[in-house]
Amino acid sequence: MAASLRILRGTSDDPSPLRLGSRLDKYRLLKRMGEGGFATVYAAKDLIVGSRVALKIPELASDFDGDAFEDLKREVRIMARLDHPGILPLKDARFIDGHFVMVFPLGEETLEDRVTRRMARSTAIHYIVQMVGALAYAHEHSILHRDIKPENFVLFSDQTIQLGDFGLARIERGGHHVSASGTLGYMAPEQAMWKPSYRSDVFSLGLVIYRMLAGETPEYPFDSFPGFNRLRRGLSQEFVSLIRKAIDPTPSKRFRDGVAMQNALSRIRFPLTDRSVVLRGASEKGSLSARRVA
Repeated sequence: MAASLRILRGTSDDPSPLRLGSRLDKYRLLKRMGEGGFATVYAAKDLIVGSRVALKIPELASDFDGDAFEDLKREVRIMARLDHPGILPLKDARFIDGHFVMVFPLGEETLEDRVTRRMARSTAIHYIVQMVGALAYAHEHSILHRDIKPENFVLFSDQTIQLGDFGLARIERGGHHVSASGTLGYMAPEQAMWKPSYRSDVFSLGLVIYRMLAGETPEYPFDSFPGFNRLRRGLSQEFVSLIRKAIDPTPSKRFRDGVAMQNALSRIRFPLTDRSVVLRGASEKGSLSARRVA
């Protein structure tokens, strides 16, 4: 079951400064993991449970009733309704000493870190199956992520990969315009024109997969495919065709959503030409898996 979360109003207009080694309630800050335009992520220790966690602490003005806080509540409520092994679980969300704190499991690294090193094809397939499954689950629950990129996938020691950062996510209702927020380099053309859809998330995931296998990504207007020979090395033609369909610049030519992409993936029994990996499972139950063949 998804965690039961509380969103509490801050009690101070002047939050205490954050320093490594200091405490926020039961969490001791250990390391600054990353910093974006809206939030800083820390590695921390839960001093009661004894485990290590990741704390996402957004920048907020003292007015907790503004648009920024409404966006945070939307992110929390969206993540609280998602319960899937491929989606980073939100463990807690509340104000601590004037800071809004979101608590997640602490992974080993992001996919952005991992793709800088050589990755076996079988390992990449294992991750891709999980990534497609996570997107399919989000779309089944009417969630449009809008920011699929390597930095937002977190890797764990058991070769689990989980999709996180739903800060730009929205509940998809269809037929409405949404801001062109997203990440350049992974954003679908129609998303940049304020018309994102499930097909936009498919496009972004396709580009992430392309980069995992080719080491680089196509650039707008997406009329050339750098590293394509490297990408298709060792891959079955069916799997290469799936990637090409996901990143077609024309939305109507892509998979309609993550579910359709997962269904297509489930029909590819051997994604590698050497047949060292077999895909199996009932895709309609979200249980598609990759197994290495001895």
